[in-house]
Amino acid sequence: MTGRSRTSPSARASLWRHPDFVRVWSAAAVSILGSQITIIALPFIALTMLGASVFQVSLLAAVEMLPFLFFTLPAGAWLDRVRRRPVLVAADIGRGLALLTIPAAYILDSLTIEQLFVVAFVTGTFSAFFDIADASYLPAILDRDDLVDGNANLQISYSVAQIGGPTLGGNLIAVMAAPFAIAVDALSFFVSGGFISSIRRRETKPERRVDASGQPTSMVAEVAEGLRYVLGNGYLRAIAASTGTTNLFGAALFGVFPVLIWHELKLPPAFFGTVMGLASVGFLAGAAVSSRLPNRIGLGRTIVLATALGPPAFLLLTLTPASLNVAAVTLFVGWFVAGMSQVIYNVAQVSLRQAITPSDMQSRMNATMRFIVWGTLPVGSLLGGVMATLLPVRAALVIAAVASSAAILPLLLSPLRSLREIPMEASAAGGMGGATQPGSIGQTAVAARTRRRPEPDPTD
Repeated sequence: MTGRSRTSPSARASLWRHPDFVRVWSAAAVSILGSQITIIALPFIALTMLGASVFQVSLLAAVEMLPFLFFTLPAGAWLDRVRRRPVLVAADIGRGLALLTIPAAYILDSLTIEQLFVVAFVTGTFSAFFDIADASYLPAILDRDDLVDGNANLQISYSVAQIGGPTLGGNLIAVMAAPFAIAVDALSFFVSGGFISSIRRRETKPERRVDASGQPTSMVAEVAEGLRYVLGNGYLRAIAASTGTTNLFGAALFGVFPVLIWHELKLPPAFFGTVMGLASVGFLAGAAVSSRLPNRIGLGRTIVLATALGPPAFLLLTLTPASLNVAAVTLFVGWFVAGMSQVIYNVAQVSLRQAITPSDMQSRMNATMRFIVWGTLPVGSLLGGVMATLLPVRAALVIAAVASSAAILPLLLSPLRSLREIPMEASAAGGMGGATQPGSIGQTAVAARTRRRPEPDPTD
């Protein structure tokens, strides 16, 4: 066997002794925990304090994701030219300041639904830049062989935050005004930015790319190169189509889901937050098996299996009744399975994406994938709002849940379904052909860490 040797996980030092990784992990844990509060508080404010309509609630979710349509492609090209750590810090500070305007306006008795739209768009813009930079940053501080351990630990922090965050958010709303609960999330961004700014390892500034004539390439050319790279790769194309479909109908469902919970069923915030927090152990379960399952059944089958588990979980959530006892069981099981499948899917498919992508293409690959798979989110939110306006809310939710099952088709119709292991060499990224060395799923992964949706975070 040719290619560079690997160091067994047992022979490597624990990442908990890696100070820069501990800072990244701490930033993620604090930020995600705070974000779970706003996931509950923002639609609660819109519905119960500002009297928003069903369509306005879904539009609020759409507005926050619009920046991923507007800015991700140029952001990816730009981020391949600059150091990413300063971008991460600035985005955290910007999101914290934007969120603080909500409790400030509430104190001044001037909070409006229009302000929520503005704050959603601003935080979404910062999130677009943060997410692309974040997805490409971990390889700058960890060796390739440590990435799977790093990302597994990040997934665990995400899972723990998912467990504690909804419970904390629901109970904060029960004991204080919801806008003040959002101030806690704002503080979490400042703390996260502080951890990231303290990272010691300095990135090397990327060299400016040049064309065949030696002239610097334009941003338009670099964006086009990223698009060609993703759309020309059979694995990436299938993942983009499948994830985009899941996010389209998931956004349609979860953009309206708060209306079912707060307006029609009138579930107590503390009850809802506690149940969803407990059910979020599904994220922890997914993180625990995400690096083992592909080695047992194969990488492609893992991605297909995780995709197949999502729609039944979504459907179960849409059937939540008014009875608290039955609602607790329905919400718990649905959220548990949805969270578990999401983590397994994200670790597997993002690991593949990172492993086959050259380092100088990472940000543009991530930006292109975000443009495709998260660009469907605002469309889906608007679709859900329209359906819930024309149809009973629960009927709209059921339609969206059933339609999400179409996400499995691109995977079944692609070579990905039979992929056993991650191709070891980046040269495998060009397509399905060519001799490559297989690599274990344990060779690389990237954190699926983002924020601010009224559901398990969007699939990457």
